[in-house]
Amino acid sequence: MSHHVLLIGGHGKVSQLLTPLLLSRSWNVTSVIRTAEQKPAIEALGKDQPGKLDVLVSSVSDVKSESDAKQIIERVKPDWVVWSAGAGGKGGATNTVAVDHDAAIAFTKASIHTPSVKKFLTVSYLSSRRGRPSWWDDKSWETAQKTNNEILPIYYKAKVAADEVLTVLSRERLEKEAKDGVPEKERFAGISLRPGGLTEEKAGGVTVGKIGAGGKTSRDTTAHAIVAALETDFRGWLDVIDGDEDPKTAIQKLAEQGVDTSAEEDWDAAKERVSKL
Repeated sequence: MSHHVLLIGGHGKVSQLLTPLLLSRSWNVTSVIRTAEQKPAIEALGKDQPGKLDVLVSSVSDVKSESDAKQIIERVKPDWVVWSAGAGGKGGATNTVAVDHDAAIAFTKASIHTPSVKKFLTVSYLSSRRGRPSWWDDKSWETAQKTNNEILPIYYKAKVAADEVLTVLSRERLEKEAKDGVPEKERFAGISLRPGGLTEEKAGGVTVGKIGAGGKTSRDTTAHAIVAALETDFRGWLDVIDGDEDPKTAIQKLAEQGVDTSAEEDWDAAKERVSKL
């Protein structure tokens, strides 16, 4: 079945690796980029691919509300949405909040609240969580605390909030769809794909599931893992680092086992926070 993917943050390094992979499966892609100067580089990614590539010039930093995001979704009409945008440290704290918090949450809400959107995948990172999961050792916890509180505090607050919005609202939509009798395979999938420290290595195998913080994930492997997650029945938080398993096989196995690394977070408290956003 062909799909139409709205790829937000299309000029990013992961997205430029991801775009040809999506198109090679005969999926259509609308790539959202910030400036017209970026357009030739993105258009080149669609050359000789079976899927159709469209490029939409629209700065995500201008998206301030769910309504703003909804307008783009209604214009593009995707059935899957991938958020791979990020301020990347440019523009200081103000731009980080505008992109990684405000726009990310706006697109997350708009996607989940659009019935024709069946999957929403956001690219997060391994340490984007509030609690210490039982499978983390002391070193993993120390690594996460240093990253989140000392190195990237503004980014962490933005990403963990966006992850919580995705999870809380996805669960609400799933509950409604179950009550409405929607078959399980056709219900909404909200996915937070959570790589480790990003590297420039070539794509390889993966280790997924309950893994510690501090691992590395190549951007190329991250792109392959995104495709694999979209192709499988996975829902929830997907931690992924470089390893030896085939991405699609490993992720589908997690889906069948019901492994979701968000399980030990305090979701009652998260619901309260989400209700105020």
